[in-house]
Amino acid sequence: MSVTVPTQTLPITKEPPHVKAGMTATEWKAATKFDSTDWGWVIMSIGMAIGAGIVFLPVKVGVLGIWVFLASAVIGYPAMYLFQRLFINTLSTSPKCQDYAGVISGYLGNKWGALLGVLYFIMLVIWVFVYSTAINNDSASFLHSFGITEGLLSENPLYGLALVCALVAIASRGEKILFKVSTGLVLIKLCTVALLGFMMVEKWDLANIGTVPTAGAGLKDAIELLPFTLTSILFIQSLSPMVISYRSKEKSIEVARFKAMRAMNIAFGILFVTVFFYAISFTLAMSHEQAVRAANENISALAMVAQGMDGTTLKLLSLMLNIFSVMTAFFGVYLGFRDSCQGLAMLALKKVMPEEQINKDLVTKGIILFAILMAWGAIVLNLPVLSFTSVCSPIFGLIGCLIPAYLVYQVPSLHKYKGASLYLIIATGILLCISPFIAFS
Repeated sequence: MSVTVPTQTLPITKEPPHVKAGMTATEWKAATKFDSTDWGWVIMSIGMAIGAGIVFLPVKVGVLGIWVFLASAVIGYPAMYLFQRLFINTLSTSPKCQDYAGVISGYLGNKWGALLGVLYFIMLVIWVFVYSTAINNDSASFLHSFGITEGLLSENPLYGLALVCALVAIASRGEKILFKVSTGLVLIKLCTVALLGFMMVEKWDLANIGTVPTAGAGLKDAIELLPFTLTSILFIQSLSPMVISYRSKEKSIEVARFKAMRAMNIAFGILFVTVFFYAISFTLAMSHEQAVRAANENISALAMVAQGMDGTTLKLLSLMLNIFSVMTAFFGVYLGFRDSCQGLAMLALKKVMPEEQINKDLVTKGIILFAILMAWGAIVLNLPVLSFTSVCSPIFGLIGCLIPAYLVYQVPSLHKYKGASLYLIIATGILLCISPFIAFS
């Protein structure tokens, strides 16, 4: 007892990182040197975040008001940073780190792992809906705005089918081909976001600030806006493969955790500064009526601006951001969707036949066909993409907040992550879960 008591009272997190890793300070510095792999994961995280969330955020902010957005940002951005840190910590400290569902299975059992796998699949299906509908409607809107087409091609179902087939064909060529161009595309997107924000400054109208809402109405709207605020810079989808990659390359768990956390911190900082300024700038430049019309027409703020402006430069920048943002996000989501489908399909097929008898090529082709038909169906129905973000928020709340928090309380090795920040993560998870009921009430 005299040996174990002092050991329990010494907080592990107070030890220098090189001591926890069993290294000297010099060895730690060499092992954690920032390299091209670290930069690559920063780029991938930024690319995952700049998707449908950022192109639709100004519309939702314009409808609900800038004061509501500020309240939502005060709650959402710190909470997002904290729950992504916790997500990395729970994943990186697992003895075996192959996939997040497997980590959950190791912590809590196979039933929890299966549940998380299904939830993850549902989340990816929703985002396939979001991105396919956004690409179809916005590309048609831009073509019409530039005078290339007389009418809207989005009204023709065959246009949507051809578009989806082309995107899936590109995405199916493999991850390596897509990742080679990710750096250039992401840097262009990031610079375009910043440039558009500055270009909107001259169009600011203080009348667009609006009046401060009442406490009750403001809180309700802030909770409704919370999923949009989070998804504008959320990249939790890239954290799992990032940690797994570092764990597979680094002998030390502490080095892998440090590198993953550093990449997340850099990506979060860049995204917060750029996207927050962009959202505020667009909101001050766009009237409430314009935002309502964009929401009703199911188009992004960028397509809305291109419709009403004569500036060729602004139209080209808007087109570049919109196409690159939604297209690269679609590719990333499709890869995750494909792998998720394949895992679930193989799991189901192995219950009825030996694994060696399964035609994996046929399964892959079936997944491609399923993805095309599902995305095309969403386009034909013209499903409301803004509503999907609210519907998806409970899954974000569970996977990103509540399940990691539950692990902290259930797994002794994770007890060190208890604290005030964990309560904020739990509260945010609950708010994300109830957000759809508020949005549709």
